Amino acid sequence: MSRFDQAKMLMRVKKIQSELQKMVIEVEKGDGAVRVEMNGEQKLKKVHIDPDSVDLEDIGQLERWLEDAIKDAIKESQQIAAEKMQPMMGALSNLGL
Repeated sequence: MSRFDQAKMLMRVKKIQSELQKMVIEVEKGDGAVRVEMNGEQKLKKVHIDPDSVDLEDIGQLERWLEDAIKDAIKESQQIAAEKMQPMMGALSNLGL
């Protein structure tokens, strides 16, 4: 692979990284009681809890909703990143990345 091709490939990777940074993945649990927002880089951006939908006598349920929402958002962001990077994986391995 020529240096030009390598530079072009790295530019495409940086573009995908930028797209992932701007992407927002939103997951709700507990019929909207908990909502988390995460970007495509798996950085948690926001957690929203609807106080009208939460039973303060059952904090354990709230914790489970939060855990599930965060896990699902991470899984979804990983899938999206993998899909975006898949076409380039062979070329990246030639670069030693």
